[in-house]
Amino acid sequence: MDSVHDLGGRQGFGPIDTKEGDEPFHAPWEARLLGIARAMARPTGWTIDRFRFVRESMDPVDYLTRPYYDQWLQTYAALMIDSGVATVAELASGKAAAGRPQGISPPMSADAVAKAKRAMVRFDRPSDAAPKFAPGDAVVTLRNGAPGHTRLPQYARGRTGRIVHDHGAHVLPDRNIDGEGRAEPLYTVSFAATELWPDAVGNDRVYLDLWESYLARA
Repeated sequence: MDSVHDLGGRQGFGPIDTKEGDEPFHAPWEARLLGIARAMARPTGWTIDRFRFVRESMDPVDYLTRPYYDQWLQTYAALMIDSGVATVAELASGKAAAGRPQGISPPMSADAVAKAKRAMVRFDRPSDAAPKFAPGDAVVTLRNGAPGHTRLPQYARGRTGRIVHDHGAHVLPDRNIDGEGRAEPLYTVSFAATELWPDAVGNDRVYLDLWESYLARA
């Protein structure tokens, strides 16, 4: 989605604070919110890509002025309302008006939570389809944006690069907003910095992991 979140390579937003501390949270409520978000039972259609899509749909002023975890709070509230998990009135009062909604699993046991914390979610998938590109191939990225979520940044669109690695088939974020789970080849593509930004100098290179549908043969 072409939205305010895609700030890579843009100017005019002030300097980056390189001396910010290493603490994971700036206030106690941020840690509590993260804990609540991680402990929530969720409908099947809630994927990481749906979360990102809803967050990217925020009003630009909200996105640029709200703290990071405040954005999470607004995003989860929208997800709960859109999915019928909770109403605006319930969120405002902090109390459920009825029992657990349909399609929501019961709370996890302590043992299940501990197991889930050790588990690693995989997004690679088996595939019999042959990849269109191979390491060494020159490719050009799509020039147009997408109406939904996408992992192709604006600064890399319409640019020529070279395939350096084939990672196999991985879930395509663009089609996973509603849990479709479609997979296609994922590549690491190398770009000269001078190809991405006209004012760049030197021999620096930028490496992006991009899905096959983002690419065409150069």
